[in-house]
Amino acid sequence: MNQNLIDQFVTILRMQRYADRSVKTYASHLAYFLRLSAKHKAEDITDQQIENFVIWLVEKRKVGHSYQKAMISTITRFYKEIFQRHICLKHLYPKRREYKLPKFLTRDEIKKILDATENIKHKAILMTIYSCGLRLSELLELQIADIKVKEKLLLVRQSKGNKARLMVVATKLLNVLRDYYKTYQPKNYLFEGKNSEKYSERSVQQILKSSLRKAGVITRASVYTLRHSYATHLLENGIDIRIIKDLLGHSNIKTTEIYTYITDINKNNVKSPLDYLY
Repeated sequence: MNQNLIDQFVTILRMQRYADRSVKTYASHLAYFLRLSAKHKAEDITDQQIENFVIWLVEKRKVGHSYQKAMISTITRFYKEIFQRHICLKHLYPKRREYKLPKFLTRDEIKKILDATENIKHKAILMTIYSCGLRLSELLELQIADIKVKEKLLLVRQSKGNKARLMVVATKLLNVLRDYYKTYQPKNYLFEGKNSEKYSERSVQQILKSSLRKAGVITRASVYTLRHSYATHLLENGIDIRIIKDLLGHSNIKTTEIYTYITDINKNNVKSPLDYLY
């Protein structure tokens, strides 16, 4: 029964043109909520029980701000769309935002990683993410036709919020992509797995992990760190924050401004009080 409800919810979200990744996230959160509430019919769960569930997530499971907000959004939308029931959980939204400085790699570390990546397909994948500041989901959705070679542009279709954007493609990246294409000859997606299917997230993560090890880079990094590094390095080059906002596909410039904390520290060259003691 619960799976039928999840399927109905997913269908509605797809009809409302939510991005595939967003639909997947909503479905995952809903499945978790319904599984832990399985002793009750979904329509019979009271507002108080839902509120207790969210409080349990925060206090017992110690979930982060973003997960808390995503779960609340999932539950309220689910009941609105499936049962036409309005549930107000605004009072459970976190009032204070988490300000975590994004992890990034230095230019030297990026170069070491790319130089250590010998497989041309793996190099093309990592270089594309860094050169264009892509999310992993955006990379995996890229199709061959999205590269406009003559114009040196890349069309990013499956962006967050379904906001397509154009990215400038560096000449060095185009050269690597040409070599990759000649060797692997993908048919539909730019980067394909077996049987011309979409490349997997896990495979890309493993590629970066292997390259970090080969390059001897000890900084802890994920695929998303390459995107953070792209934004940080653009700021260091003096690119206007508003331009970077559009390049990253952010809807709110405050999301982009988090990178200024990193570059401001570098620009100010602040000395520690310890330096003045010796």
